[in-house]
Amino acid sequence: MGRILLGAVLAVIACAAIPARAADLPSGPYLSETYGAYNWTGFYAGLNIGYDWGSASNTGLSPSGFAGGAQGGFNWQSGSIVLGGETDLQISGASDNSGSFKFSNPWFGTLRGRAGYALNNILFYATGGLAYGGGEVDLGPLSESHSAIGWTAGGGLEVGLTRRWSVKAEYLHVDLGAQNYSLTGVSHDITANVLRFGSNFRF
Repeated sequence: MGRILLGAVLAVIACAAIPARAADLPSGPYLSETYGAYNWTGFYAGLNIGYDWGSASNTGLSPSGFAGGAQGGFNWQSGSIVLGGETDLQISGASDNSGSFKFSNPWFGTLRGRAGYALNNILFYATGGLAYGGGEVDLGPLSESHSAIGWTAGGGLEVGLTRRWSVKAEYLHVDLGAQNYSLTGVSHDITANVLRFGSNFRF
């Protein structure tokens, strides 16, 4: 886990360094198009990949694994303030087991508001809203799954590479709430920390 967090920090630093390195290059049409008076307003869509780790209450297990999916949203910019909304849907390999007992979180999604501050083509933002997803219990040959609704909050950094393309690094805390499982006779609350990286295309 330490290596994952270190890699995340290095990736964020690399993203932030892109415009600084560009400022040292000779000016020209490409750089003017890329970094001059960047505007975040408009619709966008993209893909992401990352890692999530967390816990399932009343199990003693800590489901974790890689996750990836797609996101889309809209930004509106006024001065340096950027407001908007985003939705995403993720496929997750997060799971943990103890003997024949296994708990997994095979998918989740979010519907969030975003509020950020733009330094030209660099956007720092906070985000939060609704989370939903699935939990699954496997006990030997038996299996039981439920869908749950909860909340999420986090933040991130997005860097515009061109007028249409950007890259981002994002952290979310997800709490899917408790659901009762007949196989275990108790309720289980899924919580997860999600660290992911992605790219967006602006329309």
